[in-house]
Amino acid sequence: MAAASGKNCSVGHSLGRGMPNSSAQPSRCLRCLFFLSALHRFARHLMKVQAAQPIRVHLPTVVVVGVGLIGGSVGLAVRSRMLSGRVIGVGRSSASLAEAKGCGVVTETSTDLSRAAAEADIVVVATGVAAIPELLEQIDKAVRPGTLITDAGSTKASIVAAWEKRRRWRRGRFVGGHPIAGSHRRGPSAAAADLFTGRVTVVTPSKNTPAADAEEVGGFWASLGSTVFMMTPREHDSMLAATSHAPHVLAAAIAAATPPESRQLTAGGWRDTTRIAAGDPDLWADILLDNVAAVAKALSRIAGNAEKILEALEKNDRKKLVSLLKRAKEDRDAVGS
Repeated sequence: MAAASGKNCSVGHSLGRGMPNSSAQPSRCLRCLFFLSALHRFARHLMKVQAAQPIRVHLPTVVVVGVGLIGGSVGLAVRSRMLSGRVIGVGRSSASLAEAKGCGVVTETSTDLSRAAAEADIVVVATGVAAIPELLEQIDKAVRPGTLITDAGSTKASIVAAWEKRRRWRRGRFVGGHPIAGSHRRGPSAAAADLFTGRVTVVTPSKNTPAADAEEVGGFWASLGSTVFMMTPREHDSMLAATSHAPHVLAAAIAAATPPESRQLTAGGWRDTTRIAAGDPDLWADILLDNVAAVAKALSRIAGNAEKILEALEKNDRKKLVSLLKRAKEDRDAVGS
């Protein structure tokens, strides 16, 4: 190892101790090499399955179970893209179903899941994660053999595992899905036909899922405008713990820790940081409890970084504080706007 003071790497990192003594890569510091290595592993992982292509067939009947923001947006996207002329919305509340039909997110409504599923060419389950496994059981008993089924749950491992227990006796072809799009708003009135456009949907086949099933479900989500990635259910849950589930916990904690007398002084920073805390508490409790280990691991990593910042503050170490904040800024800037 050789010290290389007074120089910068190709992205502006200061080159000090730890610079590899390699003439082949003189402009890359260890941090860059670590990042590039991680990026390579991630890209190689995502390339295990080719990107899904939009389906090119008309679906006579699409059934959407749960006609809130996500389910309603599925219905609107299907209709606006002319993928189907018949979208049946299924739910328990007649009032909610009437609202969904009034908003144009579905063409028909039903409170009879089995009857609707029996007519489906594809069923999309867009309810809270706690309800999905049992709903899949009901749907599978009612669908015609070979019917496609997917879901929009924010966790995947437990849902897919429940389905896999009886795979050999299944009538339907289920492949888990998670459109990473949404809002803190709720109900069919919040639905949008372009909600999935340009957004990522993760499709999570199991090791026993036929490739054709995964491709068809991926193609369905791609047809709604999504960019589709495929990964295992556990990989999905691990990544989403870091990018969605743990951030929700932090947003809720910040909102709860803000003294009432300070609320009149909140501005863009506080509002942007805590916006997702306005999500449905029941829905989020189920998500977090269904992904406990991964969320706990993500929160531990966050706590470790927070401790470093706190230590720098307590020691009045401006240099260290700037370094930590700069690293965080670079990581955030790498994501884009």
